[in-house]
Amino acid sequence: MAIQQRDPRGGSNRDARTNRRIKAREVRLVGVEGEQLGVLPIDQALARAQELGLDLVEVSPMAKPPVCKIMDYGKFKYLEKKKQNEAKKKQVVVQLKEVKLRPRTEEHDYATKIKKVREFLGESNKARITVMFRGREMSHRELGQRVLQRIIEDLRDVAVIESAPRMEGRQMFMILAPNPKMLQSLRDRAKAQAAQAAAAPQAGAPAAAPAAPDASAPAPSAPPAAPAAAAAEPNPAGPR
Repeated sequence: MAIQQRDPRGGSNRDARTNRRIKAREVRLVGVEGEQLGVLPIDQALARAQELGLDLVEVSPMAKPPVCKIMDYGKFKYLEKKKQNEAKKKQVVVQLKEVKLRPRTEEHDYATKIKKVREFLGESNKARITVMFRGREMSHRELGQRVLQRIIEDLRDVAVIESAPRMEGRQMFMILAPNPKMLQSLRDRAKAQAAQAAAAPQAGAPAAAPAAPDASAPAPSAPPAAPAAAAAEPNPAGPR
C-alpha cells in the first residue's frame, strides 16, 4: 500500500502553504514577475498579496527566512495539473509480452511466433521468449538453446538482448528489447509520411457550389401556353 509522505511542517507535501497557513513571522517576498521585494513581516507580505487580489504562497519553506511568492495559486495548480496530463499522454507504456515455444517447434509455428515478436518489438514493447520442456526433453537443453540462438539471429535487425537466455525450472527464457536504430527508423518514416500527406493537395475535394441566382434579376417569363384544341369539324352529311 502506498503511503503518502507528510511534510514535517504539517500538511501534505503536495500542496504549498498559502496565505494565513504560513507560520513564519517574516518572509523573503518575491513579486508576481519574479522581482525581489526583500524580507518583510508576514502581515505586510499578506497585505501586498491582498492588494493585488492574489495569494501569498510559500515556495521555499526550508529557507531562512522562508521564500514566498505572490501568485494566483488556483491558476498555478490548474496549469500544473494540465502539464502533468499532457506529459502522461506523451509517455510510452512499454509492455512485456510473452511468446512460448517447444524445443522441437514445427517450422510453420516458428515462423508465426517470429512474426508476432516482430510486431511486439515494432510497437516498442519487449518480448519474453520462453522454451518449455516436458518429460525427457529436460535432458536435451541444448535444443532450447539452439531455438533461442536462432531467434536472436533472425531478429538481429529489430531486437537487442536485454536478458540473456537462462534456465528457470522447466523453462528456458530470454528477454528481447526493441533495437533503438529500428525505433528511430520507424519514427523518421512516420514523420516523412506525415509531412508528405500535409504537402500533398487534398484529393477528391468537393466542387464549388453554383452561385445563387441574383434576387434582383427579373424572373424568366413562362413559356407560351399551348393552343387550344381545334373545334370539332361539322358532320358533312348534315342532320338527318
